[in-house]
Amino acid sequence: MEFADAVHARHSYRGFLPKAVDDKTLKEVFELANWAPSNCNVQPWHVHIVSGEACDRLRKKMKAAAIENPNGNSDFPWQGKFSGAYRERQICSALGLWEYQGVTREDREKRAWSWMRNFEFFDAPHVAFIFVTDEFPETLRLAADVGMYAQTLMLSLANAGIGSCPQTSISCFPDMVREELAVESHFKLLMGLSFGYVDETDAANNFRTEREALEDTTKFHY
Repeated sequence: MEFADAVHARHSYRGFLPKAVDDKTLKEVFELANWAPSNCNVQPWHVHIVSGEACDRLRKKMKAAAIENPNGNSDFPWQGKFSGAYRERQICSALGLWEYQGVTREDREKRAWSWMRNFEFFDAPHVAFIFVTDEFPETLRLAADVGMYAQTLMLSLANAGIGSCPQTSISCFPDMVREELAVESHFKLLMGLSFGYVDETDAANNFRTEREALEDTTKFHY
């Protein structure tokens, strides 16, 4: 696959088939992602991949926890209160997804269902949980490094014909994930990424977000 094709093939897919990715392909994909750049080459990402029964256990536990406490207790709390053009994009993204999911703004029950799909990992057979250590105060720089790693990982997955969905929502229950995966407490959960083979029959996978015009996001100086 050409690089541009991989970039355009990457979308936030929200419906996966139960078919697992074989171990050989998994290792190849994550080996390639490991070549992502990072500040001073510190490579701060610590990645735990769950599959099979481990994935199903977390899916069940996380959904139950989200029903009881939708806000969770994230290691990196955020309010999600955007304004201006950022808020407009956020709303357009939500409304666009709901349209493909058959959800209306007035239907609170269906809106709740749409949100809970996050904690079902959209039925994905695999989830990657990405942690960073709290040993360093440079959290923002670590987050930037993880962002570069996550994008490299998603492109690597796309190149292998595998869909993915980056999710900060499933970092809302870090204690649960640490306990389930025997991860030490000084590793903080920044994000998760559900992935697998895309279910082409799931209408949500037909939704595409738009991008701003280049001149609105990028300035060239000479």
